[in-house]
Amino acid sequence: MVVRSSNILLTNTKRYMCKKQSRIGEHLRLFFVCLIITPILICGCIYFDEGLQARSIFQEANDFFSQGDYEASLSKYEQIIEKYPTASDRVLFEMGIIYAYPRNEQKDYQKSLECFQKLIKDYPESEYRRDSEMMIFNINNVIIKDKTIATQKTQIETLQQEVKSKENGIVTLQKKIEVLEQKIFALRKEPADKILIEKKERRLALLSRGEVLKTYKIALGGNPIGPKERQGDNKTPEGTYVIDSRNKDSGYHLSLHISYPNEKDKKRARELGVSPRRHHDPWH
Repeated sequence: MVVRSSNILLTNTKRYMCKKQSRIGEHLRLFFVCLIITPILICGCIYFDEGLQARSIFQEANDFFSQGDYEASLSKYEQIIEKYPTASDRVLFEMGIIYAYPRNEQKDYQKSLECFQKLIKDYPESEYRRDSEMMIFNINNVIIKDKTIATQKTQIETLQQEVKSKENGIVTLQKKIEVLEQKIFALRKEPADKILIEKKERRLALLSRGEVLKTYKIALGGNPIGPKERQGDNKTPEGTYVIDSRNKDSGYHLSLHISYPNEKDKKRARELGVSPRRHHDPWH
């Protein structure tokens, strides 16, 4: 009976030791698992917290953009790059958009291109790469169009200045015309004090105080060119003469008598040994 009791005690002791070792092993495994998992959890929490903070700053940047405060929005994106470099590709894309935004009065296409180009170079696998390439293409087209528009505006301004200059010239000419018209109107009220006959042009002009009142086409003798030298040469006298009378017996009420020949005509005729006129020559 004693032996049997001892065997039972030994058996129970072994079972107890086995259970105890098993529990110790489980505790050790749990301990090592905790040692491994704890840093992962800590890192995960830190990353999660950083993600929340980054999203918060992104939201602030977007709010500034919506309010039209583009400078403040860019400042927030620069803070994100410094604190959270893993989000740099998105930040570069957003900044490129702001620099090229049409409503941004301080827009800078060159800085916008630099943002997109840096994104493509430094982050070739970024999800924003393709959109950045499209933005570069569009911005370059806009730059070309803006240059064309600027050139055309310059040309338009130049033409406008020329038109304005010509308009001023036209105004000046109109004023001169008005002055001349006033002179002509005043002269028409006064009688003509001189008659000018231009033989070659077959033109007679009535003048008053040196101003032309009116012109007429006229007919001359058969050989009008040159001064009259003798009677019967069919030439019209050349020189300065006075209308000294009217021909009352003429069938033409405009028939006038001039003081031909003057002393110069007579001298020339004497030198040539001819008579300067016939009896009826003075009537012209």
